[in-house]
Amino acid sequence: MIAIQNIWKSFGEKQVHKGVDLTVNDNETTVILGRSGGGKSVLLKMIIGLIKPDAGSISVDGKNVTTMTFKQLQRLRFKFGFLFQGAALFDSMTVGENIELALRRHSDYKDVDIQDRVKYALSLVKLENVEHLMPSSISGGMKKRVGLARAIALTPKYMLYDEPTTGLDVETADGINLLINELKQNLGVTSLVVTHDVHSAFVVGDRFAIFENGQFIMTGTKDDIRNSPNPEVRKYIESDIQT
Repeated sequence: MIAIQNIWKSFGEKQVHKGVDLTVNDNETTVILGRSGGGKSVLLKMIIGLIKPDAGSISVDGKNVTTMTFKQLQRLRFKFGFLFQGAALFDSMTVGENIELALRRHSDYKDVDIQDRVKYALSLVKLENVEHLMPSSISGGMKKRVGLARAIALTPKYMLYDEPTTGLDVETADGINLLINELKQNLGVTSLVVTHDVHSAFVVGDRFAIFENGQFIMTGTKDDIRNSPNPEVRKYIESDIQT
């Protein structure tokens, strides 16, 4: 379980988090839905210790991330897979080499086992025989899938998704949504998704948190959100969000 408690964070004069609280339950997909540039992605980086909050605490499996040493944070990060908004592939490496990187640096797998692991991760994201390709030669949707394969190669307990469908056409985005659901079912991962894509949110989410002006204005299930009379919530679910 991930527990975010009373988080405050500012960058210069801009206050992006104002006493934020959120619980991400095991074996669920929690979606943070809100405007682009509002601070959703910063929360993901706080969870793995890349950014520290000004105040408050973040606990992963009962351990406070905000007080961890660098070595403790390194160990913690092995529990996480992270799909970055732009996939963040290394352009000078092949698809296979991108996925192998963490396996070679942070596991005891032998070469043959690494190759098998790469093929397995790619099969989970519906890609085969693409290990030799360069990122520059594949589509944006394929890059997202490769990024996802890299994220799951070390069998994480948690998956963090930063705007997973941004920049994709509807069909490709639906494919990514399907993969998020399949990975939850097949690998048992607990997921946290940040997005401004209302359709995607409702396809993948079990629980939802609506983020507005540095705070969660509502949290709840799909039915809770859909049936809310709160006008600030309704503009999100009616896709009237300004991105």
